[in-house]
Amino acid sequence: MLTLPVCYYFPSSCSGVAPRPALRRTMQVKVLKALEDNYMYLLVDDATRECAVVDPVEPAKVLDEVSKLDVRLTTVLTTHHHWDHSGGNDRLLEQSPKLRVFGGDDRVPRLTEHVTDNQELKVGKLTVRCLLTPCHTSGHVCYFVPAADGEAPAVFTGDTLFIAGCGKFFEGTADQMYKALVERLSKLPDDTRVYCGHEYTVNNLLYASTVEPDNEAIKTKLKWAREKRAKKEPTVPSTIAEERSFNPFMRVGEASVHKHAKLDDPVSTMAFLRKEKDHFRPSA
Repeated sequence: MLTLPVCYYFPSSCSGVAPRPALRRTMQVKVLKALEDNYMYLLVDDATRECAVVDPVEPAKVLDEVSKLDVRLTTVLTTHHHWDHSGGNDRLLEQSPKLRVFGGDDRVPRLTEHVTDNQELKVGKLTVRCLLTPCHTSGHVCYFVPAADGEAPAVFTGDTLFIAGCGKFFEGTADQMYKALVERLSKLPDDTRVYCGHEYTVNNLLYASTVEPDNEAIKTKLKWAREKRAKKEPTVPSTIAEERSFNPFMRVGEASVHKHAKLDDPVSTMAFLRKEKDHFRPSA
């Protein structure tokens, strides 16, 4: 488990965003490892000690951490219905039947509220905005927490946006993923912290380095990510500014990415990259 106070920043050499002075903390994000490579998250409002959990596939770990932190769990934020994200909802609700369960798909177990795009909800005093990002699944939702008291925003992206990658287009199209990544998520504030659903960072960056072999941001992040993983540490979060600098799926409008795909249209380039990445195997 890793504690990441959202008001604190990584060095600019890693994030590409200049540090802000530390301010009074109003929220925490707790990173909880799950299954083989999943991440669950606790979003804690420090003012009220109320919290939400994102994709609680392993409820026992979640409840143990809630007890340790002495916080009050009220809310489940489900990004999508796939088992490795929503599969713990039933067991969690058996133990805490009054929890609110938000999601964008009726296939989400124990759903109590089917959210709409840009709908806002409260976790204590924190505002959470629901961003519908259909493609990986038709009902995928990202959860955006705007800046509070000068702190950095945060976005929980499930399997839509990974560090240096994106999810497979199981129930959608390249155009939908383009809209989700480029027209939606990339427009969030530069310093928005990106908390994704899986630890795929090294593999994603290895693929990115084949798309843009001269991209220094990719080289720097890959070195950093390998060092983190060698110590079995998470590579989350990144930032939106970082993703725009090294994530090929957010760079489908760049000439260097078009050159790799031998295409000049961003949506066609998105489709090409996803198909190529689906068959990518890093060299030894």
